[in-house]
Amino acid sequence: MSHVPAPSGDSPFQPAHAPRDEAPQFVLPLVARIERGAPPARTDALETAARAVLVLLGDERAHGDGEWAEAVRNWEDARIRKVVRRARGAEWRRAEALPGITVTGKSAEVRVFPPIPLDGWPKELAKLQVSGTELDDPEPPVAADPAQPVLWLNPDLEMSAGKAMAQAGHGAQLAWWALSEAERTAWRDAGFALSVRTAGTADWARLTGGGLPLVRDAGFTEIAPGSCTVVADHPALR
Repeated sequence: MSHVPAPSGDSPFQPAHAPRDEAPQFVLPLVARIERGAPPARTDALETAARAVLVLLGDERAHGDGEWAEAVRNWEDARIRKVVRRARGAEWRRAEALPGITVTGKSAEVRVFPPIPLDGWPKELAKLQVSGTELDDPEPPVAADPAQPVLWLNPDLEMSAGKAMAQAGHGAQLAWWALSEAERTAWRDAGFALSVRTAGTADWARLTGGGLPLVRDAGFTEIAPGSCTVVADHPALR
């Protein structure tokens, strides 16, 4: 499987000006199914969004001469933007009719679509709301399995569910880029098993200083530019 490497130099999530800013900007759309009477649990939604990004990155259509490959290359050549919108009922059915992949968690469903130009949203997705996506966990999530990848969220940042889903997707992507082909294959064969958890305050400095992939947000929404949002703790990278 061919692989497009991560851009060199500054992080593609950082606001510092770089040549990739001169390239046409693309965005990876993700749509979360949030039915009024049965919303998903927050942690499951974050984990499902992260796995959806990985499923697209590992899909054969995203590589080589695949039908999505050019769009993925264009997206990776610019800032790595992801936008999460929500849908229910007929909105969700219209979203499912578009080319993409639906990934299902315990309670969450997230559909990921091939990248599109920043101002080129299909009408079926452009109508969907991007703000106000708030979700809760009915019970505190269990401790993360240290044998599996963990995407650690910054304990000092408040993010909406949609924003946190996008950040978890960023962290998963950075981990994917950092792995060898064999390690990516093993992760894919394991169904992209992962956990998303909020780090303990005392652990955050250790995590951010340990050389693991770190997401620095570009600051387009909700949080300040350059904020550290996620550490991607994959066992193969420790």
